Amino acid sequence: MRSFFSTRSKAASQPFFSHWSVMACALLVCIAGALFTLALAPFHYIGCALLSVAILYVLLAQRSASDGFWIGWAYGTGLWASGASWLFTAIHTYGDTPAPLALLLIGLMALIMGLFNGFQCWVYRRFFPQTPLTFAPLWIIVEWSKTWLLTGFPWLFIGYAFTNYGLDAYAPLLGIFGVSFIVVLIASATAEVITGKHFWLMPIAGCLIVAWGLSRMSWVTPKPQSPLSVSLVQGNIPQDLKWLAEYQVETLRIYATLSQTEWGRDLVVWPEASIPMFQTDIQPFLDIITAHAQRQNSAWVTGIPYWDARHQPPAFYNAIMATGAHASGLYFKQRLVPFGEYTPLFGALAWVLPGLKDSVTASGFSAGPANQSPLLIHSHRLATAICYEIAYPDLTRRNVQHSDFLVTISNDAWFTGTYGPWQHLQMAQMRAKENGRWIIRATNTGVTAIIDHNGILVKTLPSDQRAVLRGQLSAYTGQTPYNRWGDAPVLIASIVLLAIGRRFVPRNFDVTFKTRR
Repeated sequence: MRSFFSTRSKAASQPFFSHWSVMACALLVCIAGALFTLALAPFHYIGCALLSVAILYVLLAQRSASDGFWIGWAYGTGLWASGASWLFTAIHTYGDTPAPLALLLIGLMALIMGLFNGFQCWVYRRFFPQTPLTFAPLWIIVEWSKTWLLTGFPWLFIGYAFTNYGLDAYAPLLGIFGVSFIVVLIASATAEVITGKHFWLMPIAGCLIVAWGLSRMSWVTPKPQSPLSVSLVQGNIPQDLKWLAEYQVETLRIYATLSQTEWGRDLVVWPEASIPMFQTDIQPFLDIITAHAQRQNSAWVTGIPYWDARHQPPAFYNAIMATGAHASGLYFKQRLVPFGEYTPLFGALAWVLPGLKDSVTASGFSAGPANQSPLLIHSHRLATAICYEIAYPDLTRRNVQHSDFLVTISNDAWFTGTYGPWQHLQMAQMRAKENGRWIIRATNTGVTAIIDHNGILVKTLPSDQRAVLRGQLSAYTGQTPYNRWGDAPVLIASIVLLAIGRRFVPRNFDVTFKTRR
């Protein structure tokens, strides 16, 4: 065991990169962090994920804790500046922020999010030996912290690169963090093999063999009922027109017209906030559409802003509503998007994002309560996730429990023409795989899709087109281990590995790694 947790092998000399200046290493890992973006959708160059991690692992070798912080921070900054660059469209194009200021805000976001990796690498070099068996679990704990710290921004997890690429077989067992653990372990162990430590071939082979075995296991079973016929309506309403009062009637006309041929199917779904008015302001329209659905024996699910006058002062929610034939239920979004659905310190920051001050989504929405009931559709239980919520593994897991399938609705028009919507879709695929449930995804501009219980895209619509996606939705029963136990197993395993690694840290560790090289 000591060979796996030791800081260096007996015959090993100092790595070549340990003589590089911190500045040179920081520049290289910044590029390596940006390279990771190519591993995600829509590019799918999955080798870039392994290379990105391996470069960071190698450049941390024999570094002090302070050097590790700067190197890790540079890596994280490159990762977020590239991987989340699609935010520029929302900030500049739809937030009316001047381009230089928008770029500055993207850079500031990247620097802040990069601190996660900076702290991770500082802890790694300060407290733990240089080995994949401490590097990988620490990476996972930091990824997990992004789901809740500072309200959470659970994006750019390394495991998403392998959605539908073999290693995602770990998802039903251990979730996205289990997949990330395996990816980081393989990448860093490969770096060790290249430096001559060939015993790392054994755990690499073991991870691949287990993935192969897991891919042949089935955790859930289809229900005997016939699949539901579904129609997902993509209205393609431009974001700059969506909330204009003079365009509201046209928006309703577009969705009503697209749906005329769909009544009679089991389920018709409109996307997030497809009705751009509160339910109290549009009740006659809702009654007409509901009547159409009932006459044709169709269930209707739609996104709508919801005004709840029972609260004082009244509460406003981003909601999804089920009505029509054999349908009922109302769900309020629990995880809101900062600067999209509410603005922290809105009064103080209105000058930065002037385009948001007139948007009903900017500062008024409230978060819905936990443990809300699923929607009821033709005697099936339909779990829900609105837009950004699908990025939260544990929230989706809890919503899906005891449900037959899941619907997620979104409006990614904020990021038209970027790869942001494709990253968002890839997360939905991973949620389907983790929980063993089919997912239908209705969006305003794309990517509208039907995803099976293995996370495979069954059907999609082209983006930025006005169209309807028709398909079949299968109900499944049973629980995957991840759906039952959540993130606890992989987090506990990570803590145990770190504790074992700490036990094998040499006594002269502080002296060795506090000395700058």
